[in-house]
Amino acid sequence: MYSYHGTIRVLVQVLWAYLLCGWTFGSELTFELPDNAKQCFYEDITIGTKCTLEFQVVTGGHYDVDCRLEDADGTVLYKEMKKQYDSFTFTAAKNGTYKFCFSNEFSTFTHKTVYFDFQVGEDPPLFPNENRVTALTQMESACVSIHEALKSVIDYQTHFRLREAQGRSRAEDLNTRVAFWSIGEALILLVVSISQVVLLRSFFSDRKTTTTRVGS
Repeated sequence: MYSYHGTIRVLVQVLWAYLLCGWTFGSELTFELPDNAKQCFYEDITIGTKCTLEFQVVTGGHYDVDCRLEDADGTVLYKEMKKQYDSFTFTAAKNGTYKFCFSNEFSTFTHKTVYFDFQVGEDPPLFPNENRVTALTQMESACVSIHEALKSVIDYQTHFRLREAQGRSRAEDLNTRVAFWSIGEALILLVVSISQVVLLRSFFSDRKTTTTRVGS
């Protein structure tokens, strides 16, 4: 049975490993990409490191963007045109600075909001100082399960946050179109009404003029 100090030590290890996962491995960003613009990001990666690039266009136009990933020598590892979202996993074959770019140069007047998550390397072991030859204790197994569940929660929260932002953008765009359509209909109705009144007045004005001439 675990002592009080042993339990505290396990919890501290869990928190420390969780903070390492959040701070050391990977970068996550949501940014504005203007029309006719290109934005690049750089990451230093060592050989043999497994990396994953995920991106999604949150708002703007047809929700598409060009994406390009190059290694340290400029070799293209990934290139897609007008993608709404995608995910690409690779293992670094060289040491150096890798570059990935998002381009909106094909759009003439619509800016985009792009989200990306670039994960570099695997998560560190939850218990790096433990002897992996022996089996995990009940407390350690519970901590590992909680750690994996927390990572899944973070992934789901990110996914639903992006879907909520995209849905809100679509709703606002639809609301704007409906508002302009309503204003257009109101203007057309006003023009038609004025035209009918002018047309009716012209009929009565012509009849009055004809009657006056006959009486004289």
